[in-house]
Amino acid sequence: METTLSYKIIPLLLGLFGGLALFLFGLEQMTTALKSIAGNRLKNMFSRITANRFKGAFTGAFVTAVIQSSSITTVLVVGFISAGLLNLKQAISIIMGAHIGTTLTVQIIAFKVTELAFVMIIVGFGLKLLVKQEKVKHFGLMILGLGLIFLGMNLMSESTYPMRSNKIFLDLMSNMENPLLAIIVATIFTAIIQTSAATIGIVITLASQGLISLEAGIALTFGANIGTCMTAILASIGTPREGKQAALSHIIVNVIGVLIWLPFIFYLIEVVKYISPSFPNLSGMKRLAAEVPRQIANAHTIFNIANTILFLPFISPLAKFISWILPAKPIAEPEKVKPKYLDEVFLKTPGLALERVRLELGRQSKRALIMIKEISEAVLIADKSKLKKIKKMDDDIDALHEYIISYLSKLSKKELSNSESSLLQSYIISSNYIEYIGDVIETNLVTLGRERVAAEIEFSKKSEFYLRPFLDKVIYCADESFLALVQSNKKRAENVIDMKHEVNRLAGVAQDHLEDRLHTEKDIPLTEYRIISDIVENMKRIYYLSKRIAKDVVEFNDNNHLKNPYFQEEIKFDE
Repeated sequence: METTLSYKIIPLLLGLFGGLALFLFGLEQMTTALKSIAGNRLKNMFSRITANRFKGAFTGAFVTAVIQSSSITTVLVVGFISAGLLNLKQAISIIMGAHIGTTLTVQIIAFKVTELAFVMIIVGFGLKLLVKQEKVKHFGLMILGLGLIFLGMNLMSESTYPMRSNKIFLDLMSNMENPLLAIIVATIFTAIIQTSAATIGIVITLASQGLISLEAGIALTFGANIGTCMTAILASIGTPREGKQAALSHIIVNVIGVLIWLPFIFYLIEVVKYISPSFPNLSGMKRLAAEVPRQIANAHTIFNIANTILFLPFISPLAKFISWILPAKPIAEPEKVKPKYLDEVFLKTPGLALERVRLELGRQSKRALIMIKEISEAVLIADKSKLKKIKKMDDDIDALHEYIISYLSKLSKKELSNSESSLLQSYIISSNYIEYIGDVIETNLVTLGRERVAAEIEFSKKSEFYLRPFLDKVIYCADESFLALVQSNKKRAENVIDMKHEVNRLAGVAQDHLEDRLHTEKDIPLTEYRIISDIVENMKRIYYLSKRIAKDVVEFNDNNHLKNPYFQEEIKFDE
């Protein structure tokens, strides 16, 4: 029996970390594919979370089982609560459910299917390379990722096989029998690599060689559950206080869960031995290698399910406790408007990122609609205070436009489906048109309003009478166009397009009235005539831009046959 690691340490480390790299890369590929396949469904599920803690837990479990990463689920929750779409109680219930969902990954890893790794890689790569249909390509990428996970585990297993006879390594593993030491080691390692699945994968790999006892394996999985909180901590950096509360809840739940189970670890061992397959015909390391991997996976499942059931009734007091430790700060209104929904954490999931852009477009278009209404009143009644406010509104629209375009530019570098790419282009075009509307108002109409105030020109009652229906119709069309955009509502968009003749008719009526006055009234000020004519032309320009947004909505719907329950709802956008 060797007593030193000697020259074998280099190939061992290369095999171990090379296998870990394959494992992590495969996990990333599989997660990316699953998010692409199920992105819209996940978006819908998160958006429909209610105060029901059981629905929240189920959602967290389901989403994590689908994307195979509790870390990503937790990061998404931090983003949602930071954006104000979830409250702390809802966030805690989803995080608890995510703990259940992640047990599926460990159960898959525990099954000895590493011999299928190459078959999965060949099949997955073949589907991705040869099939043109996007969904099939993503499915192939998922299989390829799973194959790489098993190949990485196989490589780690082969590289650690010689350690079964190495005294130094066996002594090191015997120290893992101390639960506290095992928990600390696994916590640190998982915090570094930011995935508990990889840590537990290594634990199961070593167990399959008979190198780790069940006691050590369970303690290491406990530590992996604590270490995975690091991802949530990093995601909460720079977020509002609510995002930090979500990260803190993740830490508290995981740490308390481990502390509760620590005194009962030997009872847990008896339970998993009872429910797991046993091989009494084997002995020594061979028996450990045959039995312990499944026992560790089952212990991990029992631990997470039991903790979720235990904590669910106490979500309300836990939320109050976290709010007491880390109270939310009142957010001061910034001088320059900031995006509310464009969190970069969602860029990892294009479907969710596009949903965030849709919500931000709602905020941008709401400000544009207010500008149109304000300028319509300001030019009719020569309101100086309204004219001053409109300048700030345009600054806000310009700022949101910059944020939206920058966000979409980053998103365009991600792997997008055809429909996602089309929607991204549609959102860029629409945001540009909204920004143009703001410019028309701020540059042209505000100037006309100020000119009227400076010249102390009073519009006649008849001029106001003929102008108002036209202005109201433009406001109506802009409102319909913006709603069509944020709801992807083809009927509203077609309604705006169909209003072309009515808008032109009303504009013509106003212009004809001016022409009549010019020919019949000797004292009509030419400045009044010019200002009203320019107001009509600029408002027609606003209608034209609104119609362009509507046409883009129709074209996108026709090309993509988009059906999404979001777009059937009347949406009110918060400031």
